[in-house]
Amino acid sequence: MLAAILGLSRPPEGFHAPGTEIFDYTKTCLIGSGPYCVTRVTFWMLMSTVIIVTVFLLAVRRASIVPRGLQNAIEALVDFVRNGIVLEVIGREGLPFVPFLTTLFVFIWVNNLYGILPFINFPTTSRVAIPMLLAILVWFVFNITGIVKQGGLRYLKNTLFIPGVPKALYVLLTPIEFVTVFLVRPLTLAVRLTANMIAGHLMLTIFFVGTWYLQWKLITIPFAALSFALGTFITAFEVLVGVLQAYIFTILTAVYIAGAIHPEH
Repeated sequence: MLAAILGLSRPPEGFHAPGTEIFDYTKTCLIGSGPYCVTRVTFWMLMSTVIIVTVFLLAVRRASIVPRGLQNAIEALVDFVRNGIVLEVIGREGLPFVPFLTTLFVFIWVNNLYGILPFINFPTTSRVAIPMLLAILVWFVFNITGIVKQGGLRYLKNTLFIPGVPKALYVLLTPIEFVTVFLVRPLTLAVRLTANMIAGHLMLTIFFVGTWYLQWKLITIPFAALSFALGTFITAFEVLVGVLQAYIFTILTAVYIAGAIHPEH
């Protein structure tokens, strides 16, 4: 009814649920064209970097011994990563990784929250290229850390040969460990983040498109109200999911770094 009052166009007959096409922005160039095309996804990913750098610079612009306001919030965030992730998972040897893990957490968090921000309404981390790039970066970090801390051959030995098992089983277990550590880890990091962001955005789109479709007829207005209420609830839930997925990605990265620094045997 509201859309009718505002003069918005009526939907076609029959409800057509949105699908994966809502994640395709490759054909829409905001700036440039061809291989130099800046799509909506690229633009907001770059903007997240600008936003994060700006906020951090504003926080330390007039730093004081007793933090207040934005400085207090940023210091609390850094302390959370330092104490709640790095020291808990890696130990004091992981302190040099605090800047990296904080940046990783904040970058993923901001790009996740795009999905519920008005006029954006799209989590850029639902495009698999971004989580995959982050996962590949993590892969390089924990492997290079292992090589530096243990030496190349010792790192491979500690990673691929599980202690306390019969040597005959190495024929079976070593290939499994190789695939798990060097192939599955980055893949699962990327897929987990992408899948959660796709699912959340798709559910939000379905409920709000359903609200728009159902409100045109008087008899379906109660269902439109219910659809809107569910969409609002999922929006609030996506705030938690966005933070949780950033935390999971970051803490798993810390676990992988800890394994590279502290071999199990």
